[in-house]
Amino acid sequence: MSLKTHLAGVLATGVLACSVSAQAQTFPAQPVKWVVPYAPGGTTDVMARRLADKMSRDMGQPVIIENKPGAASIIGATAIARSAPDGYTVGTADSGTLAFNPAMYASLTYNAEKDFTFIGGLGKMPLVLAVTPNFPAKNLQEFMALVRQKPGGVSSASSGPGSPLHVALEMFKQRTGANILHVPYKGSAPALQDLMAGQVDSMFVDLPPSLSMIKSGKLRVLAVATPQRLPLLPDVPTMAEAGLPGFEAYAWQGLVGPAKLPTALVERLNRDLVTALHHGDTRTKLEELGIQPMPMTSQQFADFVRSEQKLWAGVIKTANIHLD
Repeated sequence: MSLKTHLAGVLATGVLACSVSAQAQTFPAQPVKWVVPYAPGGTTDVMARRLADKMSRDMGQPVIIENKPGAASIIGATAIARSAPDGYTVGTADSGTLAFNPAMYASLTYNAEKDFTFIGGLGKMPLVLAVTPNFPAKNLQEFMALVRQKPGGVSSASSGPGSPLHVALEMFKQRTGANILHVPYKGSAPALQDLMAGQVDSMFVDLPPSLSMIKSGKLRVLAVATPQRLPLLPDVPTMAEAGLPGFEAYAWQGLVGPAKLPTALVERLNRDLVTALHHGDTRTKLEELGIQPMPMTSQQFADFVRSEQKLWAGVIKTANIHLD
């Protein structure tokens, strides 16, 4: 390489670095779009809107929610992956997008390993094992005794094949050796309605859509799949306390951008996101909904995603779940 060529390369690198630095200093100079891969009104949408509102005030530019639902979050995830890496398009990616879909689909329109920049965590939605109010088992031990007495005779609903609620059930079956009949529905709402009505016996549920039903006694929780008891359900034992140590399951969400998002922009977006998650009023409202805020650095979130991918890929492979 000639000296002239080398100097030209060094100069170009320096100009690019200065350009990125200047961009970060003036960012955001226009509204930021936050892609939500689900319909308006659900947990994902509500959480994104609450955080976007706080981030808008801190950033001095609107953070606008754009709902792109459909195809198990694939449509929204693909839109994020194919956007320009300039910081003006980010979006929610959840356990389905990043951990389940790659293990369940032979072909995806995005690559969960390569097509995203991980910005930070958003929140965890703890899963709990709930039963219809008149179900005879009063605790996890009695539940398992009934399951063993009637292999395949106890049913468990989910919001659909490959959903966090379904995959948690499969992990429960693998850890306990239980033979439980899976009854998939098209969404949580009809599944919860049938659970309350006694059409199905049990269901792993996440708290945001089910908390009011639990509080009103329309559902009964046998155990929570968290390391410690939940403040919202202080009298309900953990899976470990109920006799199943090490069983933890959440639905979770994080904020991502397209691949090759400059580090300076990632740091700025992460800082504003973490500030929003720590904001007293925002945090309280999320916790009241049953969402555990999940502030993380971008690297912590990337490490978390990889550990979740490894865990759930094994569960999905063993359960032989395929969605294409």
